[in-house]
Amino acid sequence: MSSPPDADWRIFRGDGVRRTVAMPPAPPWRRFRPPGPDPDRRRAPLPYLISPRHADVVNAALHLRRPLLVTGPAGTGKSSLARAVAHELDLGPLLRWPVNSRSGVQDALYQYDAIGRLRETTLSRDRGDAEPSLGSFIRLGPLGTALVPREVPRALLVDEMDKGDVDLPNDLLTVFEEGVFEIPELVRLPEEHAVVEVLAADGDATVPVARGRVQCTEFPVVVITSNGERDFPPAFLRRCIRLDLPVPDEERLREIVAAHLGEDALGEVDDLLQAFLRRRAPGELATDQLLNAVFLRTGGVDLDADGLLDAVLHQLTGTV
Repeated sequence: MSSPPDADWRIFRGDGVRRTVAMPPAPPWRRFRPPGPDPDRRRAPLPYLISPRHADVVNAALHLRRPLLVTGPAGTGKSSLARAVAHELDLGPLLRWPVNSRSGVQDALYQYDAIGRLRETTLSRDRGDAEPSLGSFIRLGPLGTALVPREVPRALLVDEMDKGDVDLPNDLLTVFEEGVFEIPELVRLPEEHAVVEVLAADGDATVPVARGRVQCTEFPVVVITSNGERDFPPAFLRRCIRLDLPVPDEERLREIVAAHLGEDALGEVDDLLQAFLRRRAPGELATDQLLNAVFLRTGGVDLDADGLLDAVLHQLTGTV
């Protein structure tokens, strides 16, 4: 039985009248963590449902110290899997590398602010102060931070690899195979500066780099996602463990709704679930769109209002 529509859910009315309103509670998956040195540990992430056979593929990648290449349509939980692994294995905050057409391995490893160093060095000389350390102008990227030697590995999400340049997978081969890279700006320093503190990707923490060389002792837990928009070279695929996540069926969708919104929400899901399945057949929909619809329904929103359900369950492919 659906809840009666709540006319007061419209906090924006489009009438130009200024009002003081209280924002409604956010969906669980849109509640952001407070700032802090380790925000991922402030609260557990949302439940992640995975079948035993798919979990075994993840375990194979962990045992073999190989990147996990996760493929599947949008909304199948590819990125969420990386967060779930990082949380369950207590690997600290997840490092994220969102790939786009301009992404390169160099920036993912480290960035050197040469202009900033020149400016600060000039100012220090003018003031008669000591020159700032070179390490103050070098920040490791998410991949570089993941390769810093430590007893417990970090987890790295390389998100949407297929959106990167065609050469990006080949450029990663050496790094993934050997777990090492060099920072030439530090290699050239004299012996008295053999160890330099540089900034890490997450926050203002620093890590020591000896002779400009970063070599992992434990290969990071690397999860690479792909929407299947293009094929990867065999040499890259050979170094990865492949996991193809399927589109959730009706039973799994019900389990996902219950896990995120509680068992009581299942009473609101039947017609929305059928509408979701019908719309998903001819085009692409994501599971979180169904969760959005159920969340609104359980909050008393009339999804039968003109065009509202279409706006929530809109196709992800085709012309916008």
